[in-house]
Amino acid sequence: MFFESYKSILYSDTQVPDIFITEYMPLLSSDSVKVYLYCLFLSKHNKSASTEEFAKSLGLEVTKVKECLAQLENLGVLSWKENGLVLHDLKEKEIKKMYRLKTTSTPEEAVSNCEKNKKRNEIIYTINNTFFQGIMSPSWYTDIDTWFDRYKFDEDVMLALFQYCFDQKGLVKPYIEKVAENWKNRNIKNSFDLDNYSIEYKKFKDVRSAIVKKLKLGRNLTEFEEEYVEKWVMDYGYSIDTIELALKKTTSKTNPNFNYLDSIITDWHKNSLKTKEDIAVYETARRKKTSNKTSSVASAAVPQRGNFEQRKYEDGYLNSLYENA
Repeated sequence: MFFESYKSILYSDTQVPDIFITEYMPLLSSDSVKVYLYCLFLSKHNKSASTEEFAKSLGLEVTKVKECLAQLENLGVLSWKENGLVLHDLKEKEIKKMYRLKTTSTPEEAVSNCEKNKKRNEIIYTINNTFFQGIMSPSWYTDIDTWFDRYKFDEDVMLALFQYCFDQKGLVKPYIEKVAENWKNRNIKNSFDLDNYSIEYKKFKDVRSAIVKKLKLGRNLTEFEEEYVEKWVMDYGYSIDTIELALKKTTSKTNPNFNYLDSIITDWHKNSLKTKEDIAVYETARRKKTSNKTSSVASAAVPQRGNFEQRKYEDGYLNSLYENA
């Protein structure tokens, strides 16, 4: 005797792993989240669907579905096989990431590590409660520990890193790592370094705003344009008064760009020009040199008009012409 159990879809549920919500969803587009949820739904009911059926069911273009599946694959959420897609066990994946082989250490190292870990744990606890409402995903713990070792940040700098990314609405791992790399390149390790950087960064922001206003861009600077400005302010040490001299040189350009501005300002830096007065003297001397060179070239040019020697004829030669006529 065969009994068939039927349960209406109205009463069924598709479970979503919490680890997906905390670890993967912030990195995905909204369409990719839709595709993943639909994959879970089909997998639960042992259903199959083509890419075209995916697109039709979710109200997406076929190309968009393919892009979403590629994004999910890149993050390791699913993978392709000959006969279709395989959804990975995200819980198992995160547990494997957290697993570490146990190593031995000397008593001195153990004491040092214990004290270091105590401080780290306090900061991680603060990060968890401040930015994740006390439900931070387990993989964040290992990532933060890795960042401590990689970037050599003090505990207060690590906390400041999360605060900055939170304020910028970028509390996702790729953005945090990008900011951390920038801080590392600026030799930031402790609060003193960070305070000095904050002062310089404030100057950078002021100069950035002034440039947008003076050039009347009507938009924010791109990431690459900001890198130029950061170099002028934080590496070269130029103020807006000095940079404005370069901005004025763009008035003769029909389509000025930051590459052109950078070539001017970098030239000043290479010639150790620090003040507006130094730059004014340098530019005057360069214009004079260019003018003299142009004048020399012009005077050296051979004029075409009248550039010949008048031919002379003897009277006998001219008379012979008339006689033969």
